[in-house]
Amino acid sequence: MNIPSVLVIDDEPNNFDVIEALLNDQEYELYYSANGEEAIANLKTYNPDVILLDVMMPGIDGIETCRQIKAMSKWHAVPIIMVTALSSKSDLANCLKTGADDFISKPVNGVELRARVKSMLRIKQQYDNLQTMLELREDMVNMVVHDLRNPLTIIMFGLQLLKNHNYSQEKQNRKMEQIYGAAQRLERLINDLLNMALLESGKLRLKRKKVEIIGIIQSSISNFEAIAAQKNQSLVSQLPEISSFIVSVDANLIHRTIDNLLSNAIKFSPDNSQIIVSLEIINSDIYKIKVIDSGPGVPEAIQQKIFEKYEIGTTMLDTSQIGLGLAFCKMVVEAHNGQITVRNNQPQGAIFEITLPISGSLIDNG
Repeated sequence: MNIPSVLVIDDEPNNFDVIEALLNDQEYELYYSANGEEAIANLKTYNPDVILLDVMMPGIDGIETCRQIKAMSKWHAVPIIMVTALSSKSDLANCLKTGADDFISKPVNGVELRARVKSMLRIKQQYDNLQTMLELREDMVNMVVHDLRNPLTIIMFGLQLLKNHNYSQEKQNRKMEQIYGAAQRLERLINDLLNMALLESGKLRLKRKKVEIIGIIQSSISNFEAIAAQKNQSLVSQLPEISSFIVSVDANLIHRTIDNLLSNAIKFSPDNSQIIVSLEIINSDIYKIKVIDSGPGVPEAIQQKIFEKYEIGTTMLDTSQIGLGLAFCKMVVEAHNGQITVRNNQPQGAIFEITLPISGSLIDNG
């Protein structure tokens, strides 16, 4: 966590010494400017979280300094506490009119000073948090638009080609398969967005039932074989040699989780590569599903953040955005009391690993 910075603007160095002594027991980074011009010129260097500004100064006084700082978009949200010997209501009102957030009278009282600085820092932190949330929301909107546009473009372009060209029946069928595949991806994304909202609000209840997990994995692989074939990729399953493995999960959500991992694996893996989907029964308590791709891997710096809802993932060697898919996977797996992680494979690629509890599962060795 960054140490809050406090900028003191006062033409009397002794006043700075007093404030420094009064704030000595607080974890603040203190900066000093002897006049308004110097402070304004060095705001970028100081990067203050709170400004203590003396009203009576030669040159441009505190009120004009406050007005100029508040007129700058980068600094208008930084709280300014006017330090003043003025006592008339009109003078104090004039301070507030120029944009000051608070004021404190001279001689400065230590208890009051510490309380007001803490209060302004709290307001600044709330503002910073709100700005971060707004930026993240904007990123999310851009991400959703990006993910919606891709399959929609395929659908629109494909339909336009079918409308304007007299294709053979075979080529028409291939185009229709591409359009249908894009429509399915669009449907999955919309459903994932809806389910993520329900999971976050606690309104989505898992529809657990006993299902054959090997069948779910095989079904997911089958769904993506045609897409992988377009890049001449092979999808390989590594499954235990047992007749069945019955688990208690929400089959639809787990299926879509594997779908999302496979979709990313195909997207980030090069042509003529191999993607592996494996199931491993670790012990009587847990089992693991792995999706191993042949892509560039995931930089260690974002391996923890990549499953977060607002992580865009553009650092993956300039490849396209990963969208909300991994955030959806994380929410589904955690709703099942499981865990999802990623690590890099050798010599290349990434391993996405889902760990789920076996409780209620049945194994048939045939």
